Amino acid sequence: MKHLTLIACCVFTQVAMAQDVSLALQKKPDVSPTQLASQWNKVSKKTNVSFATSSKRFAQELPPDIKTNDTWTASAWKGEKVHTQILVWSKADLSNVKVSISDLKNAKGDLIKKENISSGFLGYVMTDEFRNGCGYRKPYDFDSSKVADIINVDIKSMQVKPNTTQPVWLSVKVPAATSPGVYAGTVTVDADKKYTLKVALTVVDKTLPPPSEWAYRLDFWQHPYAIARVHKLEPWSDAHFAAMRKYYTMLADAGQKIITTSIVNEPWGHQTYDDFPSLIKWTKKKNGEWIYDYSLFDKYVSFVMSCGITKQINCYSMVPWKIAFTYFDEAEGKEAVFTQAIGTPAYNAFWTPMLTDFTKHLKTKGWFAITTIAMDERPMPAMQSVIKLLKSIDTGWKVSLAGDYHPEIEGDIFDYCVASRWKYPDDVLEKRKQQNKLSTWYTCCAEKYPNAFTFSPPDEMVWMGWYTAATNMDGYLRWAFNSWTKSPLTDSRFSAWPAGDTYQVYPGALSSVRFEKTIEGIQDFEKIRLLRKEYQDKQQTAQLSKLESALKAFEIKELASESAEETVAKAKHLLNTL
Repeated sequence: MKHLTLIACCVFTQVAMAQDVSLALQKKPDVSPTQLASQWNKVSKKTNVSFATSSKRFAQELPPDIKTNDTWTASAWKGEKVHTQILVWSKADLSNVKVSISDLKNAKGDLIKKENISSGFLGYVMTDEFRNGCGYRKPYDFDSSKVADIINVDIKSMQVKPNTTQPVWLSVKVPAATSPGVYAGTVTVDADKKYTLKVALTVVDKTLPPPSEWAYRLDFWQHPYAIARVHKLEPWSDAHFAAMRKYYTMLADAGQKIITTSIVNEPWGHQTYDDFPSLIKWTKKKNGEWIYDYSLFDKYVSFVMSCGITKQINCYSMVPWKIAFTYFDEAEGKEAVFTQAIGTPAYNAFWTPMLTDFTKHLKTKGWFAITTIAMDERPMPAMQSVIKLLKSIDTGWKVSLAGDYHPEIEGDIFDYCVASRWKYPDDVLEKRKQQNKLSTWYTCCAEKYPNAFTFSPPDEMVWMGWYTAATNMDGYLRWAFNSWTKSPLTDSRFSAWPAGDTYQVYPGALSSVRFEKTIEGIQDFEKIRLLRKEYQDKQQTAQLSKLESALKAFEIKELASESAEETVAKAKHLLNTL
């Protein structure tokens, strides 16, 4: 996804993540210490606690510009997760801020138990700005700042220093068996004294299915080597697989459908901080025959499936960013690299035995029907050549492509993901649905909006779910779930793209504002899908017309004049009617 090259090292503790941010290469702040002091002097109370919207990021060094509110009123379907923020800001030193939560109870005595409610102190990371989008960048050329993004549910108390704002993320996961009605409870914030906040959650008599049954095709690319690095584990050791489980489970719980696998070394030309080696070992025997060791591929795929990601295996790639395929040459006793161009007789001769053997292996495992050869932003002649070769091996081979829309090859692509500047023609999209092909879209470093950078407005991620529904596409792809930077817990900036582009969650399997907002958008997509069907089945044309009319506002060009937060807010109420 228009990505390039880097370096490697270390991880910070969770407490350091929550309270320290490296200021290296940070530009001079826009607000001077005198101006900051003046703003805090205007705060009348020494310590303040209030609910706040989940749609904004609040600066750590500034008092929030909000009207204090001690009651959170929200609506949710059964099976849905909803969230808000609590802000604590103080002119005093609060050494041990804690948050405790009660059960939520309705008038009949039914409960949403507190085990379904979580709170997490938000941690701040360095971010920058969009400006030129893709391409190498030097941090000191970009305006940098701290931004709240990490949700740390593992920290049970927090120091809030004088003249500091500390957000807390609050989530409620409504069990599917919950009776409809209004549920009330409290959140207690223990700061300089105890502050009691009220929760009023209306549970709507509609049920959201579990993530495993969501239709939304989420594709966040996984990076197993990054997990080994930050946890200082031997790659593919038992400890490495144990560490990966929590990350892949949280991704499955977001509705992820696709397993990212590398069948060659560095399919993206080492554009990431960590290595991306092949899961398949290629060996050319002394007699010229080829053998392929799938043991790691099989172990990894089986492991990811055991975490709940089971629908598709995408194999990267026959068309990597650099045509350089590494294999072990027994005659030479060392690694060698094949570099012949795609489409040449030599290239086809190199790949034919592998594809023949791989096809047989996948069929033996029962995986062939859900496996694709995946390509990412490659030239059309190269893709045409690869498609032709694949079909000559087995007509059942499927192809995934993320890139520009090419009508010349559209019919050959099973899983087609177009860049956000493209739209499928209506007739093509309908035909693809009838053929059970997947039609999705993606963003990367090229788009200022909508996007999922650490500086992106949070509701842009919600907006994406609505846009997917509005355009009748099947889902959304983003190139990196966890391709972490050198110090991801403190600095989300990278050498080539806008901050946060390379990952959506944090070491320790910590969620983020961005990731939770992505899930919110997916839930909205699912609710829209179910309501459309209900309204059509019951011939409720007025309700369907209102929903379709609201969806028309979700055009990318409209984000230049109206924020994602505004557009989403205008439409959301249509999903939670009793």
